[in-house]
Amino acid sequence: MPSSPPQWPLSFGYTLLRATLYMFFVAGIAQGGYFEALYLPYVRYTELGFTEFTQTLVLASCCGLLIYVRQVLKVWPTVTLLLLAFVAASLVREQDYFLDYYVADNSWKVLVSLIVIPSLAWVVVQRRRFIEEFSHYSNTFAFGLFTGGVLVTYIFSRLYGRQDFWRAVMQDNYIREFKDVAEEAIELLGYSLILFAMIELLLIARRIYKARQVAR
Repeated sequence: MPSSPPQWPLSFGYTLLRATLYMFFVAGIAQGGYFEALYLPYVRYTELGFTEFTQTLVLASCCGLLIYVRQVLKVWPTVTLLLLAFVAASLVREQDYFLDYYVADNSWKVLVSLIVIPSLAWVVVQRRRFIEEFSHYSNTFAFGLFTGGVLVTYIFSRLYGRQDFWRAVMQDNYIREFKDVAEEAIELLGYSLILFAMIELLLIARRIYKARQVAR
């Protein structure tokens, strides 16, 4: 049963179509942020604004795609489990305001622990299978996009959004909202790259799934 992507050539037109759709998506979120700033002054860059809501929608979509790949197509189950735990934990973390307000302070930390710890434990138990699956996944475009998304969201946006940096730049004109705008916008871009990675993973998984059906 094949576990690596079949070497079927992808047409230039198909590749160009995907790249174009990704380009329009990125342009769309940038334009959404623009409209949020101009026309949604009371909720802009808050939990109810376009940017924060889109972050939640993107992460929820990633979770849905990963569940489909793992449970329906049954491709790379340990790798997709680890990816799902990571994305689901990020989704819960994005809801910290609502969880703290409606449930209890720091309740998101409990939920993240309940997601991450069992998933990591299972991957450790299945480590040989994980290493084999990862050897295939790590050589895909999907992995490159995922890595880029993680670096943008969890490294660059965090460092770029440091308060000391923005205080030094704006000096006496410092306003926290400007820092939040920059950090949240970059974060959404990173999440978008992760979504693209999940779409690419789905396309690979479908090719593997079809190859398995043919091999039967």
